[in-house]
Amino acid sequence: MNARQRRWGGGLAGVCMLAVAGGALLAPSGAAAGQAADGGVTFTRDVLPILQRACQQCHRPGSVAPMSLLTYQEVRPWARAIRDKTAQREMPPWFIERNVGVRRFKEDPSLSDAEIAAIGRWVDAGAPRGNPADAPPPIELESLEEWRIGTPEWIVELPEPVVVGDVDADRWLDIWADSRLTADRYIKAVETKPSPGAHRVVHHVATSMRWEEEDGEEGGGFLNEYAMGKNGDIFPDGTGRLIRAGTRIRFNMHYSSVGEEIVDRTRVGFQLYPEGYVPDRVLISRHVGDSFDTLDIPAGADNVRSDGYYVLPEPTQVTGFQPHMHIRGKRMCVEAIHPSGLIETLSCTGHNFGWHIVYNYADEVAPLLPAGTILHVIGWHDNTAANRYNPDPKNWVGFGNRSIDDMSFAWMSFFHMPEVVYEQKLAERRRGDSDE
Repeated sequence: MNARQRRWGGGLAGVCMLAVAGGALLAPSGAAAGQAADGGVTFTRDVLPILQRACQQCHRPGSVAPMSLLTYQEVRPWARAIRDKTAQREMPPWFIERNVGVRRFKEDPSLSDAEIAAIGRWVDAGAPRGNPADAPPPIELESLEEWRIGTPEWIVELPEPVVVGDVDADRWLDIWADSRLTADRYIKAVETKPSPGAHRVVHHVATSMRWEEEDGEEGGGFLNEYAMGKNGDIFPDGTGRLIRAGTRIRFNMHYSSVGEEIVDRTRVGFQLYPEGYVPDRVLISRHVGDSFDTLDIPAGADNVRSDGYYVLPEPTQVTGFQPHMHIRGKRMCVEAIHPSGLIETLSCTGHNFGWHIVYNYADEVAPLLPAGTILHVIGWHDNTAANRYNPDPKNWVGFGNRSIDDMSFAWMSFFHMPEVVYEQKLAERRRGDSDE
């Protein structure tokens, strides 16, 4: 990704608002800026609460979004763009297909049909402000430096700052740091976070663990990924991931220049279970459905399909799904092929490279799958000029780490369980379904 693309990167979906040409902006007019007709939708009474719930955490000064949406004066020029992008469900960034597979998720910021309709009626009426007395009080916004997992109990940072020059080429670095842990612990939440302001140059970070076992073998595993839209993992109750004393942390960094020099010292923060506590289940997060060797996207081709598979060796509860594709990524589905032959679609989602969203399933509907189930990941890519983010539709594309190359896999989070526990959970789920 070049400097110009990266300047758009942090809020790529948000910048779609800026791309609405010409008539996107509304200048205040006398009648519209005041009261609506009796019973009409107004900013203060109807639209502002929607923005507070779903938009303002990002759309405020200093955050990742390209414009602030805290006040009527700030929102009014963008009224038509907001209407269009919410109607197309490009904003807030939540691309899960709502009529397919699992329907309920944790931390779902998407707008309801009624909220989208209210925004549309407000804009069509001239975007009236309404009575200031109708406005709810301003919400308390989280600090831009606040950790999603809460204040970490333990933090490990890069040993030295990294300087990203104003015109540097993309850089991939493996940087190791000592965890400084002196006792084995189980992780209950983990988050990787760039330095203040450095999210502009940190395309992504994958953190992982390495330690030496008593028999001389190497242990460890994946910790967490940082990318725009995915800033922390809070594990379900009763699950955790082991980190041993003396563990070394690997920061796999991807930096991209944005036209000014920026210094980064990314860190990873942990919430830990008490020393000696062992959770019931080990939470696993891993690549599923990698198609590294088979990704083949011809020049000028659309809806190019790739398929990848992963077999679950034990009964499993899936807790989260995160698609991973690059600029030409268009859509991804994950389905479960049961040993019985039943094929169950878990989730489908559209793709926007500016956001790497993890869709965490609500506990009561998180997929329960028997041993031997095959997770089937299906990706579609668009290598045509109609893909407005495509830097070069005239060339073939295959797998690669650069943003101008591509990938197709899903990060899946899940935990295994004994057969008897699986059967108990399945029976409880069926009883719950019959009670509804």
